[in-house]
Amino acid sequence: MSRKKVKRKMKKWPKIILIVFLVIIVVGGTVFGLYKSKIFEKKNKDKKVVEKKKKEKKAIDYEAKIFMVGDALIHWGVYNDAKQSDGSYDFKPQLEYMKPIVSKYDLAYYNQETVLGGKELGVSSYPRFNSPQEVGDAFIDAGFNMVSLATNHTMDKGEAGVLKSVEYWKSHSDIAASGQWSSQEERTASVSKIYEVNNIKYAFISYTIWTNGLETPIGKDYLNNVYSPEKAKADIELVRDKVDFVIVAMHWGTEYSFKKDYKQDEIAAYLSDLGVDLIIGAHPHVIQTVEYINDNKTFVIYSLGNFISDQLDVDNYTGLAMEVTLKKHIDVDDSITNTVVDPKAELLYTVTNQSRGYSTNFRVIPYPKLEDNQLRNHAALYEKYKAIVNENYPNLTWGLTWE
Repeated sequence: MSRKKVKRKMKKWPKIILIVFLVIIVVGGTVFGLYKSKIFEKKNKDKKVVEKKKKEKKAIDYEAKIFMVGDALIHWGVYNDAKQSDGSYDFKPQLEYMKPIVSKYDLAYYNQETVLGGKELGVSSYPRFNSPQEVGDAFIDAGFNMVSLATNHTMDKGEAGVLKSVEYWKSHSDIAASGQWSSQEERTASVSKIYEVNNIKYAFISYTIWTNGLETPIGKDYLNNVYSPEKAKADIELVRDKVDFVIVAMHWGTEYSFKKDYKQDEIAAYLSDLGVDLIIGAHPHVIQTVEYINDNKTFVIYSLGNFISDQLDVDNYTGLAMEVTLKKHIDVDDSITNTVVDPKAELLYTVTNQSRGYSTNFRVIPYPKLEDNQLRNHAALYEKYKAIVNENYPNLTWGLTWE
């Protein structure tokens, strides 16, 4: 081959390479453009789907209604009325008017004022109470599933009484019971336990500020949950971020006083700052006011009074029943708001037959169901006690559905 032909062929290669390169650019650009267009279309489509889902998404509300009553203060008249011919006890008839309403609620709370040490330790009344465990059977049968156990009478039968009580409540593991334990490990497990109802998570802790001078044995503080700010802070921090609601039962206040005292105010404010949503009070044996505190962050019932007792005075035979709704609101952006709403109240009365100083045929009856022969002037008394409860919350709704 001549040199001229070789040179002509060599001159063609740059043109061929340039043409190939241009073709690659054109084809590649077209492919990339199509790819980019598809990606854009997909992103745009995905965006529209997300926006459509957001528009279609609705806020969700979960609710749990809780019913609350006061002290089961089992004097000798109450348990003698329940005693059967075979030596056993049946307290269920005493709650027969309450069972139909209690069973309708998601949660139902009461305060077990006296320790359920059982018959083996000797049933006793004031000043050192010990009650038959059939008391618990009656309340469970009526539908109660939350019970406060930390009281000023917890140590009335010493360590043996508490251990018997704890044994009883452990045999009913479906009941939220707080305030007495048989070990520190049990206490920690109970305080940090997360309960759930209707997709609402809650924690429940019971404290007492009174012990009647009956101190727990050294190193065994778990037997009776005595309140201290440090203890409450540590307990609540265990659960606050894991639940929707923190409920605390407080055994506090001045006995037989319709007025809340400065200590109740102090503790309520402190617990509210820790994140407690609902505070349920006991100990005065008479009713006290209710209110929202801390910019409506916490609803406080200062004292529900007695639920059933034999204290022989109309003030002590009168108790408060409260209903509130625990409401969990999940917004379309998945933010959650938890509130205690719709508080409602009603008065209860322990009706008995009185003969020669003895009380028999105990029955807890709502005030609206009372007859004149059961309590004279009950209409006027209703207004008196209603005013006490309304003192700090005049907009409280009265009347519950009892049928």
